[in-house]
Amino acid sequence: MSDASESTNDEVDFASGMSAFEAKHFSRAAQLLSPFADQGQPEAQHRLAIMYQNGLGVAQHDALAVRWMRAAAENGYAVAQHGLGFMYLEGECVEKDPSQAVEWFQKAADQGLVGSLTTLAMMYEEGNGVPQDIDKANELYRAAGFER
Repeated sequence: MSDASESTNDEVDFASGMSAFEAKHFSRAAQLLSPFADQGQPEAQHRLAIMYQNGLGVAQHDALAVRWMRAAAENGYAVAQHGLGFMYLEGECVEKDPSQAVEWFQKAADQGLVGSLTTLAMMYEEGNGVPQDIDKANELYRAAGFER
């Protein structure tokens, strides 16, 4: 098989895996996306993390959920950075650690992810994982598009 046709097949398999996920055909999505996750594709890693975190099409498995969420987050995928932050904030699949949550939410916020900006704002407002700082909270709320 030529490199071009192999690349086209890979694109079709990735698209099929993403479509299977969206259609809630999770076991098929896991099968199709796993090779891409292994190759370092952050969207595939993130989707696998969600499936393992929630037992969708695969057995629920905290360690694999964290492994794939962290891999996608470390690959700079903002939605996964937010997801990993949420895991640490809530103690879901990992030990609760608000300061770790702040680090991951900040990485996603630096990429403009509104959910992370808002979550960070709430954390500063409440002093959760960071010293309470209303001015910083208001700055983050404004950056997220809220009038403060």
